[in-house]
Amino acid sequence: MAGNELLQELIAKLEHAFSDRLVSVILYGSAASPGHTDRYSDLNVLCVLKQVMPRELMEGEPVLHWWRDKGHPWPLLMSEEEVYSSADSFPIEFHDMKERRRVLYGLDVIADLQVDSRNYRAQVEHELRSKLLRLRHQGASQLSHPAGLLALCVDSVTTFCVLGRHALELAGQKPKSDRRAVVRQLAELMQADMKPFEILLDIREDRPGADPGDPGELFAQYLVCISRLIAFVDGLAFV
Repeated sequence: MAGNELLQELIAKLEHAFSDRLVSVILYGSAASPGHTDRYSDLNVLCVLKQVMPRELMEGEPVLHWWRDKGHPWPLLMSEEEVYSSADSFPIEFHDMKERRRVLYGLDVIADLQVDSRNYRAQVEHELRSKLLRLRHQGASQLSHPAGLLALCVDSVTTFCVLGRHALELAGQKPKSDRRAVVRQLAELMQADMKPFEILLDIREDRPGADPGDPGELFAQYLVCISRLIAFVDGLAFV
């Protein structure tokens, strides 16, 4: 099913589940970019209700599971009041929505939100460091299993590409919408070899001729790239 058709079905299911309690549904992230064509992108959705109580969670459960079973992230379910009061707690998500969003239903609840750049930078660094620690720990259990180690790296690369795009934003650069272009921008800006990212994207997208080489060596080089990205963001602390 094409992306737009799937989104229309999602809206219909949300309307049926919540009726007049549904305030807004917003597509955000790369899939909301003008001219978007990347069929590998997730469909990230913010669903805003008048309130989110056990009743809403129960009535929305079938819709949320249906959406997850389609291979997309769980919709971000928030009350209208939570949206207006939590920009300081979720600066990455709300910055992403400010930059790239498409209102699918109801109000544009993001239009007037303000995101503090200090909170934004701190969250980008926190996410990078915590995800690197997790990748190391998970990788340590797969070092004797090349296929599992490679799958771990492939599964994580899009997340680090997203955080890399936010690093570019923090540095005052205008990120491209394509992940590979973002990786090239980072390589140029940091003067760093980001080839492991490109290899992992090739494998994720089943590109002809994609060759990881030795997964253990690729994993090691990938960790170095991520560490350099973290050092770059850390250096922006007082910008």
